[in-house]
Amino acid sequence: MFAVHLLSFYFSKLQEDQIKKVDRFLYAMRLSDDQLVDISARFRAGMEKGLSSESNATATVKMLPTHVLSTPDGSEKGEFLALDLGGSKFKVLQVKVSENGKRRVEMESETYPIPVELLNGRGTEMFDHVAESLKDFMQKKHINQKREPLGFTFSFPCGQSKIDEGVLLSWSKNYKARGVLGTNVVQSLRQAIDRVGGIDVDVLALVNDTVGTMMTCGYDDQRCEVGVIIGTGTNACYMEELRHIDLVEGDEGRMCINTEWGAFGDDGALNDFITHFDREIDAASTNPGKQLFEKMVSGMYMGELVRLILLKMAKKGLLFDGRVSDALRTKGTFQTKHITLIEQYKDGLKNTREILTELGLSPSADDCLAVQHVSTIVSFRSANLCAAALAAILTRIRENRKLKSLRITVGVDGTVYRTHPQYPKRLHKVVRQLVPECHVRFVLSESGSSKGAAMVTAVAQRLAAQRREISDTLALLSLSPENLQQVKDKMRVELERGLRKDSHSMASVKMLPSFVYRTPDGTERGKYLALDLGGTNFRVLVVKIRSGIRKSVRMYNKIYSIPLEIMQGTGEELFDHIVQCISDFLDYMGMKNTRLPLGFTFSFPCRQTGIDKGSLVSWTKGFKATDCEGNDVVEMLREAIKRRNEFDLDIVAVVNDTVGTMMTCAYEDPKCEIGLIAGTGSNVCYMEEMRNIEMVEGDEGQMCVNTEWGGFGENDCIEDIRTRFDREVDEGSLNNGKQRFEKMTSGMYLGEIVRQILIDLTRRGLLFRGHITEPLKTRGIFETKFMSQIESDRLALLQVRSILQQLGLDSTCDDSIIVKEVCGTVSRRAAQLCGAGMAAIVDKIRENRGQNQMNITVGVDGTLYKLHPHFSRILKDTVKALAPQCDVEFVLSEDGSGKGAALITAVARGGT
Repeated sequence: MFAVHLLSFYFSKLQEDQIKKVDRFLYAMRLSDDQLVDISARFRAGMEKGLSSESNATATVKMLPTHVLSTPDGSEKGEFLALDLGGSKFKVLQVKVSENGKRRVEMESETYPIPVELLNGRGTEMFDHVAESLKDFMQKKHINQKREPLGFTFSFPCGQSKIDEGVLLSWSKNYKARGVLGTNVVQSLRQAIDRVGGIDVDVLALVNDTVGTMMTCGYDDQRCEVGVIIGTGTNACYMEELRHIDLVEGDEGRMCINTEWGAFGDDGALNDFITHFDREIDAASTNPGKQLFEKMVSGMYMGELVRLILLKMAKKGLLFDGRVSDALRTKGTFQTKHITLIEQYKDGLKNTREILTELGLSPSADDCLAVQHVSTIVSFRSANLCAAALAAILTRIRENRKLKSLRITVGVDGTVYRTHPQYPKRLHKVVRQLVPECHVRFVLSESGSSKGAAMVTAVAQRLAAQRREISDTLALLSLSPENLQQVKDKMRVELERGLRKDSHSMASVKMLPSFVYRTPDGTERGKYLALDLGGTNFRVLVVKIRSGIRKSVRMYNKIYSIPLEIMQGTGEELFDHIVQCISDFLDYMGMKNTRLPLGFTFSFPCRQTGIDKGSLVSWTKGFKATDCEGNDVVEMLREAIKRRNEFDLDIVAVVNDTVGTMMTCAYEDPKCEIGLIAGTGSNVCYMEEMRNIEMVEGDEGQMCVNTEWGGFGENDCIEDIRTRFDREVDEGSLNNGKQRFEKMTSGMYLGEIVRQILIDLTRRGLLFRGHITEPLKTRGIFETKFMSQIESDRLALLQVRSILQQLGLDSTCDDSIIVKEVCGTVSRRAAQLCGAGMAAIVDKIRENRGQNQMNITVGVDGTLYKLHPHFSRILKDTVKALAPQCDVEFVLSEDGSGKGAALITAVARGGT
């Protein structure tokens, strides 16, 4: 029993001594956690250098854009051909992808050898061989009935400016074919296919093997957004935010970046980690000074690295009793496959002895232990270095997306990862130690990068088809310069019809006289009460106007809500509620016994026969109170005041909010003779010559006309530009067939137009994976304010997704891009339509006055104009293009139409 313990102790001591001996000799290859964190940070800096247009030329981590914009979403389908060129053999495949609820991929393939003379010969001969192999495969499989889409896996660094183009930057893996560097390899393949003849294919995508791996795994796991190859060579790719890729136009969405991480360290970034063994490997390679990271990591060099170490240890008398065989002195005799056998759990030591014996050596037991430990250190360092670089990529993705924790899948391929018994476990463990915030799943690519080439082709085909469908849909809302000119001309016709007695009743633009005869001139003064009703809120104000050198307007106000049941109840209930709010405000201000002149901003179409008389033409903006349309709203207010019998008011003027906006801005700018509301509703007023207003007596001077242009189109004059989405919105509204122009231009309806388009695109499988959620079915859920947020230039797609998720819409990055595009199309059309209408008005005023060129100011109010990031610019650009003889300045109304009501009252009272 004692003898057994003694033997065990002796063996353990022997093992310990051998391991220590190797550790001392290879101390520079053992990397601590701090060193790995440092390497990861250096790689991260290298990535950023490669992404920047300023530093890319000198970057060693090239960060090549692949123009692969999306990973598979499971809806891909069809038959594809794939070519895989990157090693000593060449593969041709037919890949069938089905999406009938089963998501199945069937593959048939054939491998063709590439003779060494072709690897080192002329490029045209190599590509001819590839084309002939493709033709042979297609004939064997009877593939030529129709033009086949083809993906080309080409596992060498290429600069891509589009998905079906790639300029070879450098050969690797013993390839040296002449005349290919700096040329487009897809073009070379196409030319070879033409030379060989009898092949009907469409080369749609050029794919790096790393990208192919990511796409292969991405078909089965949609979280897979990183691909890693650890085999003969090594590389990684991942989905980067487009806004960070300086070398590519656009900043929406993501694109797969081929890092080409094998060249990391070529600029000296790894000098303090490169050992003298690595330098010998590099010096003896076909590309000295290049691909230094790859030479420390990949299967092409790991075996040779172990051979060099064993040779040096033997020469120092640390192994094999100082004896060296000819085989051990010969480059390439010790291969990475030997490391894989040596590190096997059960048979490792037995395999070690056999391999060393084949190399002409006579190893002892402790020699075998030492050699096994050398192999472990070399492979462990490889896994550590890969883990450090991969940790940098995962951290970047997490920070790009502003996430505290990231769930992500990494697709992996390559003989080292696939065959080495301990490599995957080591890699996984170190990655998880370095990035504890990332929950990483590693998936082995079962079908290699060839299937990935087919998947890239399938995704490219899917995206191209989707893009066509989305573009065709949004083209319905796109307005050409000719369309806009026609809108301007038709608006002009309707303005004229609304002003004339004989056509006024049939005009869609009602041109209602306001009985406001002039804008403020600065002499107005006094204290006034103002009411402002135009939406779900009702405002009561006291306005103090001071004239003279230090003219000023001071306001005191209180806001009251109008409940939905009152908006849609009886007229008596509505006006009683308004009077109750006035009573509360007068109590609040201590003014119950003060009889002030009052201006009433009533933001609905009214036919006025005097400045204090206005009959409601029709409700808008969700109001439906009964017994109001056709009645004088001033009289209804007076009746409600009498019913309450607490106070009396001197109602001087009833005012539309658009007129109030014009008057507010005109108080500061005398050139302001137009008012525009671009908010919940849409409307314009302007100063028209009295001689043109046939509905009112008198030919001298001017009067403000409230156009009520929201009704433009009710006579079908703009049916050619209304879409099925506009008709859906109209049919679902409270006033079907009415306010057609307003329903294409105002905040109350734009979000609903967007929702209708999103439903249509989803129904056709172009959005949200074809899943129409309950929230998306809900009318009014997509408010116009969301459009303003989504279209903000400062908003990242992550925030767009967050907004959509709040609405119960679980979107991908691609979905977010499409939603943003839909919003932009709808808001752009609205701004252009308003611009075309405004161009008609300013040109009419200019012609009224017989001027060749005219300067005029437009006072503007409304949330759409104020809050939307692009609406005002597009509106102004459209006016400038359609009315070049008018210099139009737009001034934002800061104080709203309540102040305007007081100013109108002051003007009507003569300013006293």
